[in-house]
Amino acid sequence: MLKSLHGKTAIITGGSRGIGKGIAERFGEVGLNVLVVSRSEADASAVARAIGPNASGFGADVATPEGCTAMAAAAVGRYGAIDILCANAGIFPSARLQAMTPADFDHVIATNLRSTFLSVSAVLPAMQAIGQGRIIITSSITGPITGYPGWAHYAASKAGQLGFMRTAAIELAPSKITVNAVMPGNILTEGLDGMGPDYIAKMAASVPLRRLGTVADIANAALFFASEEAAYITGQQLVIDGGQILPESLGALEAMDG
Repeated sequence: MLKSLHGKTAIITGGSRGIGKGIAERFGEVGLNVLVVSRSEADASAVARAIGPNASGFGADVATPEGCTAMAAAAVGRYGAIDILCANAGIFPSARLQAMTPADFDHVIATNLRSTFLSVSAVLPAMQAIGQGRIIITSSITGPITGYPGWAHYAASKAGQLGFMRTAAIELAPSKITVNAVMPGNILTEGLDGMGPDYIAKMAASVPLRRLGTVADIANAALFFASEEAAYITGQQLVIDGGQILPESLGALEAMDG
C-alpha cells in the first residue's frame, strides 16, 4: 500500500487525452491536486472537471519556454507548490524518411523532447524550494528498444528522452528530485479510434499477454514513481508492454500455444 499522496500537487502535460488523461485521472483518485495541461485550455478543463475540485485545467504550448513558465506559475499560484511533474506531452505523426521534411522532424522533436527539457526546467525552482520532487517522463518502447516504419522522428525523440533522464537524474539528486521514465508498448487510446477491430486484434496478437495495454496500466506505474516508496529510484525506465518486446520472432509467439 502506497503512503498517501493526498494534498501534493502534480502537473500532467499532454493531460487532455490518452495516457496523459489516464495519469491525471489516477492521480486525482488518490487525492493529489492535479494541473491538467494541454494546448487547448477547454480540453484540459473538461478533464479537470471530470476529476473533481482538486483538479484544474491550463492551456499552454509546452514546446515553448513561455508556455512552461506559465504552467509552473499557475501550479504554484493555485496549489502553493509543485511536487510532481509528469512530462507526458507527445505526438506521433507518421512520415517515411523519403517524404519526411526537416519541419516534420523538428516539430516532433520540439513537442516530445524539447518540451521535456523545458517542463523540467520550469518546475525546478518550485521543487528545489520544498527540497524534493518527482519527475516522470513518458517515453516509449519505440526508439529506445524497437523501431516502426514512419516513426524515425518519434523514435529519436523517445530515445532522446532517456538520455536526458539519466543526466538529469544525476544533476538533480542533490536536490532530492528523482527522474524516471515509463515506457509504454501498444496502449489502447483514442489514437487508435478508427483503425478498426482487425487492426487492434493484430496488434494484440503480437503481445504475449494477448491484449493491448490500458491507460490505467501506465498511470499506475507513474503513480509508483511519484510515491514516497520510490524515493530511492532515479534514472530508471520501466517497460509496460505486456511482454511485447520479449519474443525473438513470430515463431516464439506461435510456440506459446503449444
